[in-house]
Amino acid sequence: MFLFCFSLSAQFDNTTKKVDFEPIDRIVSDPGGLKLPKSPIPGLTNQQNRFEIKNDNSNTLGTDDPEPIDISTDDGFLTTKTDMTPNAFVKDKPASDAFDRDQVLGEIKTKSGFVNVVYRDHQSVDGDRIRVYVNDDIVQSDISLDSSFRGFDLTLTPGENIIEFQALNQGESGPNTAELHVYDENGTLISKNEWNLLTGRKATIIVFKD
Repeated sequence: MFLFCFSLSAQFDNTTKKVDFEPIDRIVSDPGGLKLPKSPIPGLTNQQNRFEIKNDNSNTLGTDDPEPIDISTDDGFLTTKTDMTPNAFVKDKPASDAFDRDQVLGEIKTKSGFVNVVYRDHQSVDGDRIRVYVNDDIVQSDISLDSSFRGFDLTLTPGENIIEFQALNQGESGPNTAELHVYDENGTLISKNEWNLLTGRKATIIVFKD
């Protein structure tokens, strides 16, 4: 067997070659696709649209132009017109011998089962006090009159129902004064009267039930 050895001689080219790259013109465009909005700064979120208040032209409250004030003719203050005077500032009529008598306030007829009897001091509220009788029985022993109506419901018996109001005093000024209203069971005013009494005197009204 013959062994042949070949001596291979590899020759390498150590010469450095220059590689030239051809320039390429590229235009980079803005990337397309979904654009995300800017994130709001925490605590500064604009919620104007969320709580937007729409103008409602139908709401005219407060839109009327105020009338101009002419200071040459008035001082600009409102003038309240009234023919009523507060009770606390109306003086009682001077007490005189003309009130030293009992008063008859009339007789009324009704088919109601009961009446509502109310009274108040219609002049100066000065501490007037009264006692109330129905058919000689005391139903209210000592009532102080003030500016508001107060009273009671009276169940009627067939025939006469005699109601008496006795002046227990004359208050601080003038006679004992009061305004009296009587209403039927339907709330209809069927009698309206006044009395002016000296101490001890009585005002009487008769309710006749048919």
